[in-house]
Amino acid sequence: MLDRIKTYAPIVFSLIAAAVFLDSLRYKFTNAVETQVIFGRLDAWAASFGAGGLFGQTGLFSQYVIGSAELVASTLFLLGLVPALRRLQTLAALIAVAVMSGAVSFHLFTPLGIDPNNDGGGLFAMAVTVWLGSLALLIFRRETLFRILGGIRDAILPRGARGPSSHVTGTQAKAV
Repeated sequence: MLDRIKTYAPIVFSLIAAAVFLDSLRYKFTNAVETQVIFGRLDAWAASFGAGGLFGQTGLFSQYVIGSAELVASTLFLLGLVPALRRLQTLAALIAVAVMSGAVSFHLFTPLGIDPNNDGGGLFAMAVTVWLGSLALLIFRRETLFRILGGIRDAILPRGARGPSSHVTGTQAKAV
């Protein structure tokens, strides 16, 4: 039973996240009224801290930037369904966790609230669903996640700057 969960849960998480992200693109990329309300409210909130334009249409966290990240994540989720490309699901889940952490936080801790478009909190529920599913996917794919993070570390830090612990293998660690 556990083997079936390990096999099929990542597929289900990937399909749900990709579907939610792809569905949201029609709002973000067409500048729909619902999107204008959400990002307008966030931009007004940011302006109260002196960061006006942050969520505006040309801002760092505009609907187009967020939508582009969601499009990339969706593509990686779907490509990751191919067994030889499974590691792409891990990258997709990292992007999804980053984007949805922001979404959930902004719904909870800003004037946006959990029901900005009077949809009964559906948008917030989908953000939480994708966030939890992506976290679960990172847990399922943790070995791949650690290899990716290790590769990033190796690319950024010179070998001597990593400290002695990064040179110790599993066998050497047991001896120490």
